[in-house]
Amino acid sequence: MNGNSNGFGSGAAVVASEYVRRHHRHEIGENQCSSALVKHIKAPVPLVWSLVRRFDQPQKYKPFVSRCVVQGNLEIGSLREVDVKSGLPATTSTERLELLDDDEHILSIRIVGGDHRLKNYSSISSLHPEIIDGRPGTLVIESFVVDVPEGNTKDETCYFVEALIKCNLKSLADVSEGLAVQDRTEPIHL
Repeated sequence: MNGNSNGFGSGAAVVASEYVRRHHRHEIGENQCSSALVKHIKAPVPLVWSLVRRFDQPQKYKPFVSRCVVQGNLEIGSLREVDVKSGLPATTSTERLELLDDDEHILSIRIVGGDHRLKNYSSISSLHPEIIDGRPGTLVIESFVVDVPEGNTKDETCYFVEALIKCNLKSLADVSEGLAVQDRTEPIHL
């Protein structure tokens, strides 16, 4: 498990490992890689979840998404067409909503098409309450599994995907913490 500990001790790592064991189960094939990343965000779970759960608006915090169009209602099986900003080795991604659990704060997506190299990609994001500096905070865990493209190693593939997720999690923290500083502690309805 990789992540940003933000100075948290081994107790936090044990808690995160338990959440990964409980909520982040992936079937990992022979030519696939998988990892889980952790981010501690100084904003309460309802605020952070109000951003993460928006399957229809990932561009609110994902810096590489320029546009998103959802087909159908926001329900399991819904598809979204994501346009990726230039500079990445991709232009579009078609993604299916696999799980949206508002009670447990878990979101899972699967990439089912598009112009990119992330074949058989699926991810799970889970949010968990914690106290950071005496205030409500959020432990975010995002895990993934993906095929290793021909010509790449498992390490190279994991490193690339982890770099994208780290950017997304940093942006999620920046947006969430910015809203929290404004005392916007209720869910944000964008």
